[in-house]
Amino acid sequence: MIENISIKRIRFLNKKQREYMEYKLVDKAKEGCDEYFEILINNYKEYLYKTAFLYVKNEHDALDIYQETVYKAYINISKLRNSNFFKTWITKILINNVNMKNRHYNKFQDEPVEDYMGEIEYSNIEENIDLYDAIDRLDEKYKTPVILQYFHDLTISQIAEIMECNENTVKSNIRRAKKKLYDILKEEK
Repeated sequence: MIENISIKRIRFLNKKQREYMEYKLVDKAKEGCDEYFEILINNYKEYLYKTAFLYVKNEHDALDIYQETVYKAYINISKLRNSNFFKTWITKILINNVNMKNRHYNKFQDEPVEDYMGEIEYSNIEENIDLYDAIDRLDEKYKTPVILQYFHDLTISQIAEIMECNENTVKSNIRRAKKKLYDILKEEK
């Protein structure tokens, strides 16, 4: 019992220490220090790439979105009001880039979308292909909170801030998404 309390206390302190270090990195990056911005991006590069990949299912497009996100974050880092919300802020930039790319594809409705999407590579996610396909079939308002909560462990309040909506809306969208995913997966079997 005492060991569990000690372990929880150590984890809490480690988390607080990481948050404080990130806060300092963001502050220095906002002041114009490129080295600190690079450290921040290195800390988040896997998170950003995976999020982009979950949306577009294409390595090349995910890298493009990742690079555009880093560029926009670099240009606008001084506009970040609260350094504690860096992850939320950069995630919002990434999702906006995904939406812009989707709008670009929708402009070319005369030509098949497959030509622009390239080959989908599922080499690392073969076991979960049904789930990923089911998530892809969800509307955007359901897809985004599911990805952010279950793949990136963001809280409801962080998701609400990213999506610019009420926390209760996020909760109901997640609940509806889970129901739709259940129905889709049940239907496929």
